Amino acid sequence: MAEKEQYQVGESPESNGHHNAEAFVSASGKGTKASALAEASDLYGNIDEAERYGYVTRGLKSRHIQFIALGGTIGTGLFLGIGSAFTRAGPLSVLLGYTGTGLAIFAMMQALGEMATWLPLPGSIPQFCARYVDDALGFAVGWNNWYSNSITLCAEISAAAVVIQYWEGARDINVGAWIAIIMVLIIFLNIFAVSIYGEAEFIFASIKIITIVGLLIMAFIVDLGGGPKHDRLGFRFWKNPGAMKPYIAGGDTGRFLGLFSVLVNAAFSYGGVELVAVAAGEAENPRKNIPKAVRRVFWRILFFYVLGSLAIGVLVASNDKNLLSAQESGAPGAGRSPWVIGIQNAGIPVLPSIINAVILTSASSSGNAFLYTGSRYLFALAQNRQAPRFLLKCNKKGVPIYCVSITASIALLTFLSVKEGGPAKVFEWFQNLTTIASLFTWCSICVAYIRFHKALAAQGVDRNTLVFKAPFQPYLTYVALVFFAIIILFNGFAVFTKGRWKIDDFIVAYVGIPIFFALYGFWKIFKWTPFIKSADADITTGKAVLDAEEWPEQVPRNVLERIWFWIA
Repeated sequence: MAEKEQYQVGESPESNGHHNAEAFVSASGKGTKASALAEASDLYGNIDEAERYGYVTRGLKSRHIQFIALGGTIGTGLFLGIGSAFTRAGPLSVLLGYTGTGLAIFAMMQALGEMATWLPLPGSIPQFCARYVDDALGFAVGWNNWYSNSITLCAEISAAAVVIQYWEGARDINVGAWIAIIMVLIIFLNIFAVSIYGEAEFIFASIKIITIVGLLIMAFIVDLGGGPKHDRLGFRFWKNPGAMKPYIAGGDTGRFLGLFSVLVNAAFSYGGVELVAVAAGEAENPRKNIPKAVRRVFWRILFFYVLGSLAIGVLVASNDKNLLSAQESGAPGAGRSPWVIGIQNAGIPVLPSIINAVILTSASSSGNAFLYTGSRYLFALAQNRQAPRFLLKCNKKGVPIYCVSITASIALLTFLSVKEGGPAKVFEWFQNLTTIASLFTWCSICVAYIRFHKALAAQGVDRNTLVFKAPFQPYLTYVALVFFAIIILFNGFAVFTKGRWKIDDFIVAYVGIPIFFALYGFWKIFKWTPFIKSADADITTGKAVLDAEEWPEQVPRNVLERIWFWIA
């Protein structure tokens, strides 16, 4: 009660709590329940509602944010999903496809980083769309993101069930048991405190980063003849069977179609890269830590995906009989990973089981992350009054308990994979469904940024004064928007070619489009929401309290701390 009275002293009707929220957080200090209440009251318009529901806390430290950003780009797509693109299109197509998509992701993330640094809100993307473009777009993006993350949670749990079956002893145990164990673990990491989630992601990301660095070094050594067989590989597999494999058609047309087909796989692999902006609302010192993470997106993409796809291309042939057989039969876990096939061909023992364990860790990590992001998108929808207000309820540790519980319940769909041969098929379906949802999210981020850019100009805000100013904007964002839109429209092109029509494939490729526009149309008609003019866009609500918060500067005491502070 004392906190409430302190906050309301001198409050005027005109301030609507914003001025006092700023004074309150300055007096209360950082990272406290009082500062969380101040943020909530600034957004909700009154402290009574903030006290009734509670609010998320800024419990993610700098190292959590940096490693969430690093590990968030390394999922099962880099270890497993890349294999199907590799056997279908060849090493050069995979390299070009992942590089091209990575550059578009870089452009989009720079735009998102600028918005998230200006106003770091929990589950921020639907809020940006609702504030800067149209309330209906915020509704569509929010629910599309929630469904996308919920389904991706299923995909990652399904992938983990596939991975576990790599070991012979695990094959005799019902898949449902593994699904249940993984679900319980993921829920445990999300339900108590955001700091527990942050610590788990820090550990998971560390394992994934060490593994991918080790794999890149191993690939370099094996390629130069340093493996047990002392066979210098060079780029022999780029000559035979070839750098670019034709797909569907022959000649240059077939090679182009093979390259284009890689883009959908690449989009799935990059899915979740926007996680760092979702976590901005629970990050300590977001004005420093978010730009730090976003600025490194380019190097993460270059190191993990460009060098990763290049390494696969020199380790194993795209027509390797073991890899093709594993892909066709849906071999469990590392059995169908091109990394593992390459390691086996090089004659290196033990490593395949280690890689399989890391892939299992990666799938669990991704599932953990998508439960977190899905719950925060639902929380953001409730903040926008586009979902029931009871979803705003947070426990004493600042976790939106109902949002986490409802999102976790969707994971029960993963039990569809308990029948024999089910996990691989379910994973494939979930992968395709979530790819298109992710692309719509990225398109919406681009549209929101274009409107944000115009709103800053219309309201007299000089971008040179921003804490983080994205380069070459808004031009890079326009390019990324067109790139993502093309993939959405043509991702299912194969079903329209002669002899390849399958109604199931068509639905999986394009069902995401009517889902998104149905969500947008429903809210547009139901609320008759107008398009927001640049001069009227809300770029300030919630900003005063964040501007008032002060965070201590980290001063390294020695060389080791200086290196660690640079990394994390």
